[in-house]
Amino acid sequence: MTTMDMTTSAMNPTTERPVPVWALRTARALPLLALPVCLWRLPFGFGFQMGMDMPREDLSLWATVPYVFTLSLLSEAFALLCAGLVRPWGERVPAWVVVAAGTVAGVAFTALTVQWVLTTFELAGLHEVDFVNGWWRALATVTSGLFVLWGPLILALTYAYHRRRRA
Repeated sequence: MTTMDMTTSAMNPTTERPVPVWALRTARALPLLALPVCLWRLPFGFGFQMGMDMPREDLSLWATVPYVFTLSLLSEAFALLCAGLVRPWGERVPAWVVVAAGTVAGVAFTALTVQWVLTTFELAGLHEVDFVNGWWRALATVTSGLFVLWGPLILALTYAYHRRRRA
């Protein structure tokens, strides 16, 4: 047994096969990647524009606040569920379900990554919303930039899960 295998086994002794250390760290990081965008989204529910230079929409707080809170909670819940790709409870679900769900989620969020790159760097005629100053733009870019890593990381975790379960 190599040192890497011993480290992996010691950190996660109850899975059927050892989980790579990078996968454990990635699964732990996913909820932290989703958190900034969830926090960024919350003021929108109360009508605050977060520095965007666009007309304010007069929407009912009865609709926007529950919508934004639900969206933020679901984002975090799905990020936390990604831990099933490296934990024993994720091995109890049939492998085809996990791989299919992880692939669909990963592809969807990877498509969002492509859209983010196209709008952030104003490629293919797409452009971002204007901001009142550069600080708001920088904050929005960093926040959404972290979130778009979610899709490719889910794909990597799903692939590692599939290889581990198939081996």
